[in-house]
Amino acid sequence: MADDHSESEATTDEHGDTHAHEQHHPGWKTYRWVALVLTVVTIVEVWIYYTPFTENRLFVPSLLIMSAFKFVVVVMFYMHLKYDAKIFRALFIGPLLVAVITMVALMFLFSQLTLKM
Repeated sequence: MADDHSESEATTDEHGDTHAHEQHHPGWKTYRWVALVLTVVTIVEVWIYYTPFTENRLFVPSLLIMSAFKFVVVVMFYMHLKYDAKIFRALFIGPLLVAVITMVALMFLFSQLTLKM
């Protein structure tokens, strides 16, 4: 008979206490880099918003893409979704895809995004 507890490894700390195996979470250095990337993307978003780029048809899609990128980064790192069970990722990403598809369809519907052939 196989060991039923093989997936949850236990570790013992320096005090002799037994803990379930914990997944690696990022340290301060990683969070600092994530914050820097988010800050740079935000600066680019504000710069695009306040430039004459607003008349371009890529204005709205570019802002939406950058916002979606920031959203994904915040969820993965600051909400620890990257380190949770895969079922939580699936439960989060599924509705997110539905929302993105809905937004793109609405952009086509209201002529904010067109296909030129």
